[in-house]
Amino acid sequence: MQVVQPNQQGGQKLAEFGYQGNYNDDLLQTWIGIGSQLDGLGHMGEDGYYYNCLDEKEISALSGLTKLGTHAVPPLVARAVIVDMAKHFGTDTMAAGAHFGELEIKAAMANQNVTVNEGDIVLFHTGWTDGMLTNDPMAWGSTQPGLTNEGAVYMASLKPMAVGADTWGLEAIPPKPGDKVFYGHVTLLKDHGIYILETMNTGALVRDGVNEFMFVLGQPRIQGTVQAMINPVALY
Repeated sequence: MQVVQPNQQGGQKLAEFGYQGNYNDDLLQTWIGIGSQLDGLGHMGEDGYYYNCLDEKEISALSGLTKLGTHAVPPLVARAVIVDMAKHFGTDTMAAGAHFGELEIKAAMANQNVTVNEGDIVLFHTGWTDGMLTNDPMAWGSTQPGLTNEGAVYMASLKPMAVGADTWGLEAIPPKPGDKVFYGHVTLLKDHGIYILETMNTGALVRDGVNEFMFVLGQPRIQGTVQAMINPVALY
């Protein structure tokens, strides 16, 4: 962040205000993909292409995406479910690189009486942020438990509106041996048009015994962004 005083060099005052005015303004440059966030469909692709076969040369302008910007994401209001993978593995906080795919997800859903319908939002609770963000922030931001490549394919087959987790990147880091790094993003975003939700506050819901709720997210407003800082609300 920079604090600036436009047109006030050398002690100039802003007489056009009708008085000898002076002021400070803010100039901010920051990453938008931080905190609780939504990954838009222009975030990750493969071989130069993004969702709906859009070519990077056509949409990736320096001043903002010309298509697939998050400002075009409508308000998301849907049934949402939490799959508690930490509980499934018998721990409060899953380990860095711990991973889960179709078999583990199905087993956790069956044991927790969770069902997924087309158009739902699915969130995974791993305990990673609750257990690591304060205690070891360096480890929290460089590794994480999460989905395998095959797990992302399974999730896409359920046709949800969005898939997310209480981690900063959804997939396991380091990845399962043989997996491509962050390829679940390609599967969900590019191949299927499914939004990704990261660093979701699932711990509060799990502590309340909630695994089904109403998810409400207002529309992001910054034009052309790849990702959006969000503050969704869970109603239950």
